[in-house]
Amino acid sequence: MTPSTDTSGGGPLKQGAQGSAGTGVSWGAGASEGAATGAGAGAGAGAGVGAAVPGGQARVPEQAGAVRGEHTHSEPSAPCAPRVRAVVQRASVRGQIVDALRAALVAGDLRPGEVYSAPVLGERFGVSATPVREAMQQLALEGAVEVVPNRGFRVVERGARELAELAEVRALIEVPVMLRLARTVPAERWAELRPLAEATVRAASTGCRATYAESDRGFHRAVLSLSGNEQLVQIAEDLHRRAQWPLVGGGPGVRGRADLVADAHEHTALLDALIARDLEVVRVLVGEHFAGAAGG
Repeated sequence: MTPSTDTSGGGPLKQGAQGSAGTGVSWGAGASEGAATGAGAGAGAGAGVGAAVPGGQARVPEQAGAVRGEHTHSEPSAPCAPRVRAVVQRASVRGQIVDALRAALVAGDLRPGEVYSAPVLGERFGVSATPVREAMQQLALEGAVEVVPNRGFRVVERGARELAELAEVRALIEVPVMLRLARTVPAERWAELRPLAEATVRAASTGCRATYAESDRGFHRAVLSLSGNEQLVQIAEDLHRRAQWPLVGGGPGVRGRADLVADAHEHTALLDALIARDLEVVRVLVGEHFAGAAGG
């Protein structure tokens, strides 16, 4: 569904071999507001896949010209996405944009309270505004942004209380499930998750919040998937993703590399306890894990 509103500019979203979730688009280097709102905003109409454009981007076919005269913002580039050129495939462009925007949220490149425009973000991707609007509508359904009539989408501002509430709900769902799984899942099944736990440590060591967020969710998803309850897995992952969004003005929700590494090591310790079927240690570790999430 294409919303009737347009959305206001953020920093350039540039194609790369790796986005936050291994997609073909990522948050890239900055561009001037004049280029975004003037000739640059409409220059991509009709460009073919892989056509060269300023800044080294590859384009996909445009469906409509960009809307002019919209409010824009210039955003800083993300520190963790490699700028490797790749062609965005038309069939999957919406999903790639959703993933890249989610990564930009976690990394803080889409800032709480700011309004962003689909035509301007579309220019950064090298696509029309339509798939960007659709992606932003998905983020609106997830609660990450809200529609601003005739302007675009504003990133939702949230505080420490919401983060604590999310951590509490996650604990209510995941702790009983993990304790039940600790009693029933054989050690060899837990051992199969060791590479995922170790991957979270490597991701945390990069210091990139978006990279760690994806790996973190992957480990939790794999653990909960052993329950065989897909509804539970989907609900838990939605809550987990929302818990990873930054707080307004930074605050305790902004974690540095040391915090990420400490959080990741809790995964490996939890896995050890699950293999040993030490229910008390599992209970304590999971409780501390979510308490840490509530505090940032």
